[in-house]
Amino acid sequence: MSTTQEKRNSIIKDLKNLLIWISIALIIRWQVIEPRWIPSGSMLPTLQIQDKILVEKLTPKITSKSNLSKLKNKIVVFNVPEQLINAGYEADTALIKRVIGIPGDKVEVRDGNLYLNDIAQNNYVFDKNINYSMGPFIVPEESLWVMGDNRNNSMDSHIWGFLPYKKVIGKAIFRYWPFNKIGPIRFPALNNLN
Repeated sequence: MSTTQEKRNSIIKDLKNLLIWISIALIIRWQVIEPRWIPSGSMLPTLQIQDKILVEKLTPKITSKSNLSKLKNKIVVFNVPEQLINAGYEADTALIKRVIGIPGDKVEVRDGNLYLNDIAQNNYVFDKNINYSMGPFIVPEESLWVMGDNRNNSMDSHIWGFLPYKKVIGKAIFRYWPFNKIGPIRFPALNNLN
């Protein structure tokens, strides 16, 4: 075989390998994990403005709609619900919030406190005293109740209602920026939550 033919074969082999790796990377990006950044203070103090995170996208695909308890208290990224599209948001806009309630849960805000199934919840919040009232509401099937940790400064379920589960893109799992906060996004166990 000539040197020219060997070079051509080598280039073709390298291009095939490159295409395989690009395909794998795209599949991972589209189906498994994707980077996101935090654009607002709605998740303070847990996530800061400009934090960069990784969102795992398999959990929503494999979690049964009848077993959404795996998402309770997790931070999820989701496409905006119809109410926000009707208010002018682009359909592909994504928001990030914490799952507070799953189907069957009773959610209420009164006297400055969030109540889940009649038990006060004060974890992960920027300002412990919520300055609005709402509910009580029972979360319907195939829906979630999501709220920002910065309860008084968050465009969340208390404004636009229930989030259809099918809108969930994925679960926030890892912060990779800023460097001094690199690591898994972990939370201590919530008081009184299962």
